[in-house]
Amino acid sequence: MSTAHRSSEATFLVFVFVVLPFLHTSAYSSIHELLRSHGLPAGLFPESVKSYNLDQRGRLEVNLDGPCLAKYETRVLFETVVRANLSFGQLKGLEGLSQEELFLWLPVKDIIVNDPSSGLILIDIGLAYKQLSLSLFEDP
Repeated sequence: MSTAHRSSEATFLVFVFVVLPFLHTSAYSSIHELLRSHGLPAGLFPESVKSYNLDQRGRLEVNLDGPCLAKYETRVLFETVVRANLSFGQLKGLEGLSQEELFLWLPVKDIIVNDPSSGLILIDIGLAYKQLSLSLFEDP
């Protein structure tokens, strides 16, 4: 076997096993469509989402135009980059999202929809869980 042939085989194997797993592209046209397909309301993220990436392990990274302040029941601050582990009905291990409670900004740790028919969404802010109406998050 020639050296050139071995080199091209090695390059191909590196591409298949190292590069290809990181080139995961989503079949969803927007973050809002992705959320709906995973049993979450579309309005969890604001319209200012610039791009997002979902890797094969379910690690979601959402890029916004800049920090964004939104109001649901209380004020919520989205950093420029928000990360979480996405599974059906859950955003776990959130980074880059805070909620104002009694003049304090607390990091949002998890967002969970256990039963969509209940009409409730569970927000874990570390110190407590808040139950909010899903209707607050229907539209971006």
